[in-house]
Amino acid sequence: MRAAAAWVLLALPALASEDIADQYPASPLYQKPVEVIPGVWSAIGATAPPTYENTGHNNNLSFIVTGEGVVVVNGGAASVLAEALHNEIRAVTDEPVVLVLNENGQGHAMLGNSYWIDQGVPVVMHEDAAHEVAENGDQILQAMQRYNRDKAEGTRVVAPTETFADDYVVEFGDYRIEARYLGPAHSPGDIVVWLPNQSLVISGDMAFHERLLPIFEDTITADWLETWETAFEPLGATYVIPGHGHPTNMAQVRRYTHDYLVDLRAAIRAHIDEGGDLIDAYYVDQSAYAHLDTFEELATKNAGRVFEQMEWE
Repeated sequence: MRAAAAWVLLALPALASEDIADQYPASPLYQKPVEVIPGVWSAIGATAPPTYENTGHNNNLSFIVTGEGVVVVNGGAASVLAEALHNEIRAVTDEPVVLVLNENGQGHAMLGNSYWIDQGVPVVMHEDAAHEVAENGDQILQAMQRYNRDKAEGTRVVAPTETFADDYVVEFGDYRIEARYLGPAHSPGDIVVWLPNQSLVISGDMAFHERLLPIFEDTITADWLETWETAFEPLGATYVIPGHGHPTNMAQVRRYTHDYLVDLRAAIRAHIDEGGDLIDAYYVDQSAYAHLDTFEELATKNAGRVFEQMEWE
């Protein structure tokens, strides 16, 4: 699957479901990596919450074969996943892994870093993500150990070898790889990995489309929208590998990230203006997004958190 990878994904989103069983039983990975465009691969994770069955592989683990070494995006939720991804990379190329970038400080982005650092590979993340790892890494590890049990063996929390504040840029072969902090978004230290020569962005949790995005206590939705409108969408990417779900295009992630946030904030604003309270805010109409995976788990939580934010805006 090479240039044909300009695929139908530019026209139609691939469907995902929490009910779909593991797609790659021979590996701890949920799915075997696919080549999205020449040289850029991604192992697409489950759109369900992390479980023992999916080994915590519920995000996208990507890698770029540059001709001068492989750059990996995301360490994975456990050492066993990082090792499994490394085995897949070896099956594709004999180039060594030369760099790992973490999209943020969440467990599925960084817990596998211990494997990569043990291989002598530098690991880079945004300074805010590194702060999250330092402050909350032990709790994140313990949560992963509870669902992954024996599959958590060998995983430990490690600090990145390097951090950055705004941009971290490397050039290998024909690839200029720009890890960019565009501004506040889903979680502290969210970055995107922009390949300007290929017009492809590995968006991390800046962009969602097949599962409902989660709004955390520290997710400021107004700031996320500003970052989207002033810095993310102006990239003009042709291809988007989101943090979760299949590769797609900007129009699709706009619909289910930017437009979802706009719609939810509008519903909550109307509710507040009508004198509504927090209890009733949980039930504002989000039915236009009910077909997305994790809707049942997240919709009411999202509404409550947006109400708490907008009550004081």
